[in-house]
Amino acid sequence: MKIEKSKYSGKIKSFFNLLKDKQTVKKIRITYQVVWNLALIFIIVLVLGLSFGGGLGAGYFASLVKNEPIRSYDNMKKNIYNYEETSELYFDHNVYLGKLYTDLEREEVKLEDVSQDLINAVVATEDEYFYEHGGVVPKAILRAIIQEVSNSSVQSGGSTLTQQLIKNQILTNEVSFERKAKEILLALRLEKFFSKEEILEAYLNVSTFGRNSSGRNIAGVQSAAKGIFGKNVSDLNLPQAAFIAGLPQSPFGYTPYTNGGELKQNLQPGITRMKTVLNRMYTDEKITKQQYDEALAYDITKDFITIHENPVEQYPWVTFEIEKRAAEVMAYVLAEKDGISKEKLDADDVLKEKYMALSDRDIRQNGYRIHSTINKDIYDRFTEVVNNFNYYGNDKTKTYTDPETGEVKTISDPVEAGAILIENKTGKIISFVGGRDYNREQINHATSAKRSNGSTMKPLLVYAPAFELGSISPGSILPDVPLKLNPGSNKPWPTNYGGSTHGLVTAREALAKSYNIPAVKAYVDILDSQPAQYLVKMGFTSLAEGDYVNRSAALGGLTNGVTVEENTNAYGTFANGGQFIDAYMIEKITDKEGNIVYQHQVTPVPVFSPQTAYLTYDMLRDVISGGTATSVNGRLKFSSDWAGKTGTGQDYKDSWFVATNPNVSFGVWNGYDEPKPLELSYKGLSYGVRNIYLWADLMNAAYDIAPELVDPSETLPMPEGIVTRTFCAVSGGLATDACSNAGLVRTDLFNAKFVPTKSDSSFDSGRFVTIGGKKYLALDSTPAEFVQTGVVLDSAAIQKMLGISANQLSSYNSGIANAVVPNASMQDNGSAPSAPGISLSGSTISWGGSSDNDVVGYRVYSGGQRVGTIKVDGSHSFQVGSGTYYVTAVDIAGNESAPSNYITVEQHHTTPVDSGTTSGETGAEQQPAASPPTETGEQGTQNPAAQPAP
Repeated sequence: MKIEKSKYSGKIKSFFNLLKDKQTVKKIRITYQVVWNLALIFIIVLVLGLSFGGGLGAGYFASLVKNEPIRSYDNMKKNIYNYEETSELYFDHNVYLGKLYTDLEREEVKLEDVSQDLINAVVATEDEYFYEHGGVVPKAILRAIIQEVSNSSVQSGGSTLTQQLIKNQILTNEVSFERKAKEILLALRLEKFFSKEEILEAYLNVSTFGRNSSGRNIAGVQSAAKGIFGKNVSDLNLPQAAFIAGLPQSPFGYTPYTNGGELKQNLQPGITRMKTVLNRMYTDEKITKQQYDEALAYDITKDFITIHENPVEQYPWVTFEIEKRAAEVMAYVLAEKDGISKEKLDADDVLKEKYMALSDRDIRQNGYRIHSTINKDIYDRFTEVVNNFNYYGNDKTKTYTDPETGEVKTISDPVEAGAILIENKTGKIISFVGGRDYNREQINHATSAKRSNGSTMKPLLVYAPAFELGSISPGSILPDVPLKLNPGSNKPWPTNYGGSTHGLVTAREALAKSYNIPAVKAYVDILDSQPAQYLVKMGFTSLAEGDYVNRSAALGGLTNGVTVEENTNAYGTFANGGQFIDAYMIEKITDKEGNIVYQHQVTPVPVFSPQTAYLTYDMLRDVISGGTATSVNGRLKFSSDWAGKTGTGQDYKDSWFVATNPNVSFGVWNGYDEPKPLELSYKGLSYGVRNIYLWADLMNAAYDIAPELVDPSETLPMPEGIVTRTFCAVSGGLATDACSNAGLVRTDLFNAKFVPTKSDSSFDSGRFVTIGGKKYLALDSTPAEFVQTGVVLDSAAIQKMLGISANQLSSYNSGIANAVVPNASMQDNGSAPSAPGISLSGSTISWGGSSDNDVVGYRVYSGGQRVGTIKVDGSHSFQVGSGTYYVTAVDIAGNESAPSNYITVEQHHTTPVDSGTTSGETGAEQQPAASPPTETGEQGTQNPAAQPAP
């Protein structure tokens, strides 16, 4: 032990002795200085490096955010709270329909209405230091940067809730350092402006949560709670809250629903994520051990609601129609805010397209409440009627080319239907029928499909405009005979149904029976006044330039056709005293706070005078009471003051019935989507009657729901300026004695401005004869026994009034008793007719027709006395008793032939008597035993004026 101590003491003495050595001290001093200097240099370099790195980082950060504007509080508030909220749709009377279809469904909720469990779950899962940091967590950012630079397989992110909010509402999802730098800067600024509660509320409303039970994308915790669990977010239990809180990390991976709304086969990813959330809540001491264990054991799958229809699926036609019309009205609202008038917007297609796009986005993002005019109960009943109606007719087939394969395929094409019910005084669209099956055919046959409206066009384009212009009145006489009214053809056009004609008819009768020829004739007479302008005033939107001049337009032959809505809406003009009220479906639009953004205003458009409207309405009553729509009376369960018109498209491709009463107008159309002729008869009913039956069944359904709406107790009142007048049913002028004597006086309604004030001398009483079925004016010398009297129509007047020659009308029944249109001139041939030959059969003598074409009749004589007169177009026979008989022929000038052969009739037998003719004698020389008596001025009279009136 002493030896060891001595050893160490020696070493210590040696070390100190070495330090005393000057050389050694010098070496140590030099070494120390070198080490110190090196350390000093290292420290300096380290400080400079850190400073440089920091400066470089700061400079780089500054360069990344140099273009980011300094945002004010108001600017950031606008952006943060500018999240889309799905608009809601309503039927009439504030009956909820559903959400407007959007790519992302969202419903805003206040923070105080959110379950505390959900708030705790979100904070614990997404940002555990949310209530402590100032917008960013530096160590989390540094960790994320290192992971990014090193391309680590583990990416833990680094964004706080504040940063995620900035990314969602102000920036984009772009992965770049620039976006991250801006995110950090804006997050720090946001934390200075807003409280933690405001930031959290915004985050809960903007985050996406996958899909709901309808398969629609959802955002916001309220939409998630309703769409997944069918309850408000305030009512969620702990497991449900944890499930929703876990969704934002992978919304479509964890969502329980497919894009069709069905539950996924594998729900485990979402459930596992829910358990992760619960664990973080427990670790963060937001829930107790008992709560944690109970939540883990909870069967969340039983809470997922099953698939349910969204409004698009349940009411597709209503939903899309409201959406389309809401976008249209909001386009005008947005344009008006920018100082652009409706007229300017409508005139500029490019500008209109721009504002329609802005409007579409506006109604999908701003959570509007869109209130429509559609009565849900009536709409539902209409759907039932359409689905259960049994008289549409058989399906036909149509072909189409598959756009993917190019293959030509054949499918069934059923008869489609479109209908619409409109309130006259307001223009409200109460209900409609878009079609029979939306899944088969999406076009709305009530509001979008354009078809020929057939004869339902006649009151709109022909009769009402003609009344307004004073061209005709209901009692005016029109020709229903073959006319060549198509300038491009030498064939008669148009034709009536079945090809029949009816001579002279009144405008009232022509409309009630739907005769085509009188309608086109009346239209041609006013065509220079461009009556199509009245259609424009009544809301027709698809008129082409040719529709203003084409004569087929009078029969519904428009270039582009017309919708059921436009056609029906126009009929309301007659019930509204000549004022057109445009139909509408959007009653009002309010914002989330209930402020009215849009309110529909009724704006009447003057079209016809009240007198014209009433006269047209009154004529349309006849269509139902005794015209082409009488079958509706036996089908309709109630009686009302209906006025309507049937219509048929060319080749029977469309069938229409449109009617109006003092309250509503209702129109129904039937036809194939690919235009094809309807079956003329199906189950014993014609195509027109089938359509009328559908009209009646739908109207009965509306009556069951709202009888006071569709069945007003009052009739349409007659306005001042309507008078009743008698007139001649041939000329339309004041009734003359001739008209009265011939039974041609008629009574009808007139606009006081256009009542007849004088008779027409061209239509007067006259004497005529009938030869070969044709009528000729009698001569002064024509024997009275062969002459008929009646109203004779002057050929020149016929040409002037009706636009046709007398010959065109004379071959047809005039439609009016005792009205005569003279044929071509009938001249006396200058000689007496040849004698007829007679024969006896039993007690009847008979003879053949004369070879002379001017013979007007025959006289029968017995014992020198005339015992009978037979008109030339009558039966050439005469019943006789005992005695001797002969017959003579009489021409139009009164010239009488020589006697025929004689026939003697005895009581039991007859004996022919020789007429005294000898061999070689001519019949002209035969003389009767006693000359028959003649009337003054007949024998030998020559009258050069013996011809029909010109």
